[in-house]
Amino acid sequence: MTAAPDTIRPPRRLDDVPGWFPVLDQRLFKWFLDRQESAGMSGDLLEVGVYMGKSAIFLGDHLRAGERYTVCDLFEGDAPDGANRAESTKSYSKLTRQVFEDNYLAFHDELPRVLPGPSSLVPSEVEPGSCRFVHIDASHLYEHVHGDIGAARDALLPGGIVVLDDFRSEHTPGVSIAAWEAVLNRGLRPICLSTQKLYGTWDDPEAVQEELLAAVRERDDCHLSVQHAAGHRIVRLKSKNMQAPPFPPSRHGIEDPGAEKAEDSSGRPSGPASAHSRPGARRGRTRRIAADLLPAVLTRALRSARTARRAAAR
Repeated sequence: MTAAPDTIRPPRRLDDVPGWFPVLDQRLFKWFLDRQESAGMSGDLLEVGVYMGKSAIFLGDHLRAGERYTVCDLFEGDAPDGANRAESTKSYSKLTRQVFEDNYLAFHDELPRVLPGPSSLVPSEVEPGSCRFVHIDASHLYEHVHGDIGAARDALLPGGIVVLDDFRSEHTPGVSIAAWEAVLNRGLRPICLSTQKLYGTWDDPEAVQEELLAAVRERDDCHLSVQHAAGHRIVRLKSKNMQAPPFPPSRHGIEDPGAEKAEDSSGRPSGPASAHSRPGARRGRTRRIAADLLPAVLTRALRSARTARRAAAR
């Protein structure tokens, strides 16, 4: 029997957060986001559909100074139509905004901008041409996914990346139809496919594909195949006992001293040591210690005050 959300043990590691975010996709998110950072690309992040925050927490670790991170989800709100209401009741009945926020704040000092409601809010709330990375993992209904893809296209900067979840699952034909319709008729160019997600762009994908192919060919934990269809080069990837990239523990966890020497595939330090060496990290660690010691109500009040100050400063 599944425990109620308020009795779930606080997450100590990213893997403790419920959700569907396979190791291969963690690696791919990191690769695309690191590539943008190395290229000096600046832009906002957007996730449509957050569930309990697993991929949102991962994305938030790549937010840089001056960038904004927006997430959108119905949470416990009213769905815009009967079909969406039935879908939410069946698959996401345990999701509340409080659960998401508690999980996110276990790993980060401040929340992203949260849009509680249907994904149709995104076009009016996210500035066109402002995002470098958009992850769509909300409704599985064709009409909603069609709209989400259009919103992603408008929100992305030149060279920006969109990721479509569940593009091939047997229980999500609406996503499949909307995804491949976008490829055939709406200018979306596939970069690669994982078992669960389609990574694409509305720009020429050749350069990023070549870099990705070179990176994957150096690994022995990823199956690779390349196919061509309807004028598109399709890079297919599948995990082969792949390990998740290092990720900082939550404020409830204990850092692994051995992680200080961990390196990612580029040779740069990664994991807890590198994450806590970022600007402002010392302040963040102090806040996390305080959050462990203060009563939960006071902790939330302090975080709300910080968020209000940030909003007023914009």
